[in-house]
This record gives sequence, structure tokens and C-alpha cells, in this order.
Amino acid sequence: MAARHVSRRAILKTSLFGTAFAALPSFATRTADAAESSSMSAVVDTAGGRVRGVVANGVHIYRGIPYGASTAGANRFMPPRKAEPWTGVRDAFQNGHSSPQVAPAPGAIGAGLRGYAAQGEDCLVLNVFSTGVNDNRKRPVMMWIHGGGYTYGSGGSLGYDGANLSRTGDVVVVCINHRLAINGHLYLGGAGADFADSGNVGMLDIVASLQWVRDNIAQFGGDPGNVTIFGQSGGGGKVSTLLAMPSAKGLFHKAIVESGSTLKQMTRDDAQKTTDQVASRLGLKPTQVAELQQVPLAKLLAAMGTGTRFGPVVGGHSLPRDPFDPDAPEVSADVPMIIGTTETEGSYFAPPELLSLDEAAVRARLKERLAADGDRIYDLFKKNRPKATPSEIYFTISAFPSNAHIQSERKAAQRRAPAYLYQIRWRTPVEGGRRLSPHCIEIPFAMQNHWQLPEMVGTGPELQPLADKVSGAWAAFARTGNPNHSGIPKWPAYTATERSTMHMNNEWKVTNDPDREERLALMPLPRLPMF
Repeated sequence: MAARHVSRRAILKTSLFGTAFAALPSFATRTADAAESSSMSAVVDTAGGRVRGVVANGVHIYRGIPYGASTAGANRFMPPRKAEPWTGVRDAFQNGHSSPQVAPAPGAIGAGLRGYAAQGEDCLVLNVFSTGVNDNRKRPVMMWIHGGGYTYGSGGSLGYDGANLSRTGDVVVVCINHRLAINGHLYLGGAGADFADSGNVGMLDIVASLQWVRDNIAQFGGDPGNVTIFGQSGGGGKVSTLLAMPSAKGLFHKAIVESGSTLKQMTRDDAQKTTDQVASRLGLKPTQVAELQQVPLAKLLAAMGTGTRFGPVVGGHSLPRDPFDPDAPEVSADVPMIIGTTETEGSYFAPPELLSLDEAAVRARLKERLAADGDRIYDLFKKNRPKATPSEIYFTISAFPSNAHIQSERKAAQRRAPAYLYQIRWRTPVEGGRRLSPHCIEIPFAMQNHWQLPEMVGTGPELQPLADKVSGAWAAFARTGNPNHSGIPKWPAYTATERSTMHMNNEWKVTNDPDREERLALMPLPRLPMF
């Protein structure tokens, strides 16, 4: 099919090209030019019908492809069903609906990565980015699972756009939307066996998207036998949970957990308490599922209340056990993993006043939380970080102990597939010049979207080399199950004896059992709250 010109307005409306182009690397400059001359991509056959996207700067982009049917009405709270097939050629130019959700607070994950599509219960959609389609190539497939806990977020956010990672890594990137919050995790098991999986339908949506990848990704130039799932924060929690789901076995082959290592999920009892609260707010009984399926969407979202917890529910066949407690799940024992965190995770969520604490204020907070051990712990961290500010020391302490270390230990104990542990220690120049390593900071580098998010990472010549290291490791891992590439020092797999950790900064360094003294000092103490 001959390529046809797509109007600049259509491209700017729905894609990454509608952003300011500051401190652009060379490929980004070409991307800006491509916005003026993007053409329609080749038509691709899928199981549901034919789709047409756009090709820009060498990347074929298809947006809003349905992988499941609408989840409204009788499909609400039910496992996903296949999308209705269509006739003719479907234009895949625009992001599809995000899951219904309450708008996140300013600064929440996803909000800081720009871009929420319109919401709707027909939200089982995905975007595909590939450097070639219909070419019989077998590129590694990387499926991104967005953050925002289990409550908000969108795979169509600008920071998650997969075009640049696809281009630089020659991988096929898939970004998905799925049900969240009350739509994805309201447990209705008390209403009967038909609703036993209602608390996990948001996770079953992700399984359905992986089934779509298995059945269709070859036409988009990808290898269905080499699929990596990766996600950050809540997305990392979803990756952790998929590793314990029997229905996901064989649909992915590698996994990356970024700042989202999850050991346990909700019990049925806890989930039932949430359900009882929601039903009471709606004036219904928890067993009145037919009525719940017909509640107007705005009213349903309002019934969540404030601070109500929604998430995967342990029990039944969809999630028969906790993800990584008391050990790593056998169902995914052969899946290699990358696992990691940032050095000062909690600084992302902190109110501004906590980012400029003096030493006296930090000592007072530690004494309140750790009693007589507070001064000892502060002195220990200060001794080993003489140039750190008091706030930086506080948020470094709050990151101990890390679930990433526990998850790595339990994965390594299986002796079946490797786990590679990392910690981001790069300091952002923004955040008022406080130069911390907050939650989310690696996303722009892993996705090669750093130049589009100067409010997160600033601008400067060091950004592109760091992005090449991070995204290069992610793409190498997707290709081979090993993150090593020529641009970084040798990264060994984690073992309980060596505890090798890659410290990622402008320069990368492997350290065995880093922060050992601090870890042992904090081990018997209660975990420090972030705030």
C-alpha cells in the first residue's frame, strides 16, 4: 500500500510531537521534522480486523487498538472479553480511553508524565511502536505497564510514549490501558462463583493484552516468543503480581520491576471490607451485582471515597498466592528479572517543607519514629554521606529496607533464572535545586523521552549518555535476558552472598553489598514512614 500523507494537525493532536522541543538529541530533531511529513503506515492484519497507523522518523505507530470488549454494563466487574471484530481498515491514530479514575493529585505518578486521554469503560486498548511491520522480523517485544498504583494512570501518557525506545533499541514497544480502582478491583466474591475473579479483573485485562500480543505482534515485526513486561511503581507491582498468576505463564519471558517490588497483595477479608464500604455508600448490598453494574460511572467513582484501597486480591485461581511471599513464585521461576529502586524514593511524594529540613528537624523526626536509635542512625548515615543534606539523609533512610532487595533475594534463591539489581543514584537538577533521586526519575531515561520532560530531569549534555545506558540495558535484557552492553561496566546477577548492585549515575558502578553497615543497623528496627 502506498504511503499517504497525514496532516500535521492530526499528528500533533494525539502523539508525542505536540511537545516543546528543548535540548533535543539528534533523533529528536528529526522527530520534530517528521511531524511535518509523517505518512500513514502500512495496513496490518490483526485477529480483530485491519489497522492503519502512522510512520514518523522510522517508527510505525498504532494507537488505540482494542484488545478487549467494552467493560460497561453486564461486562463490569467481569473478566475481559474479546473485542468485537470490525470490517474495513481501522484508523489507529489516536490514544484510546483511559480507565475510569479519579484525577490524581498534582505531582502524582502519571500526572508528572503528562497526558491523560478521555476516560471510558471501553478502555481495553493498546498502542504499538515498531521500526518495521509485515517484514517477518522477530524483534524483542517490550510491554509497558503504567504506574499510578491500581488507581490512576494511562499508558498513553507522554512520558510512556514508546517511539524513541523502539527506534533506539530496535524493539517493538506495546503500551496498554486496563481497568483500575473500583472497576478493576472491587471484590464481589461473596455474590457467587461467577464473580470470584472480580477483585482481579484489572490484572486479567493485562493477561488479555498479553494474549493479544501473542496472537498479533508478529505482524508488527515482533517476536511473540520473546516478550518482556516492564513497569514502574504500580506498574512494577503489576509486573510482580503477573509473575504469580498461572494464566500469565508463557505469555511473557522476562520482567523488569522499577520501584514497585511487591511481596504481598490484599487478602479477601480486607477486600471485602472495602466492598462493604462501597456498597453502603451506594445504598446497596455487596451481593447486588446486577445493580452495581448499572450504577452510573460518576456515582460509582464517587463511592470509592477518600483513601479507599483497591488492588489485586489473593485467593482463587487467578491469584492463588502472594506474589513474592514467603518466597518467589514457582510459576515464573524461569523468568529472568531486572529489579531496582531510586536512592531517595520518598522525595517524590514529599511536601515541599520536608525537602529543606535542617539537621535538628531530621533528628527530631527520627527520634519520634526510632526512639533512642534515631540519633545513632542519623550519625551513621551522615558519616557515610558527608556531603548529603539533612533532607537527603532522611529520604535515604526512609528507603531502607528495600522490597527490591527482598524480591531479588527470593528470586535468586530459586537458582533458576537470574535477577539483576540496580539503584538509581543520579540527582535531578530540578525540584528547586535539591538534587535528589526521586521515584519515577528513571522513566525518561528508560523510555528515551528525557528531552520531552525537562521539568523532571532538566536539560544538559549528560542526559543523552545516561539514557543510552539505561535504555540500552533494558533493550539488551529484552533481547537476551542479560542487561549487559558495551556502554556499561559488567553487571553480574544478584546472589545472596555478593549482593551485587549496579549504581546508576552519569558513571555506572557495581558495588557488592552496598550500604551494608546501614542495612544491618536498620534491620531490627521498624520501617521508617516516608513522611
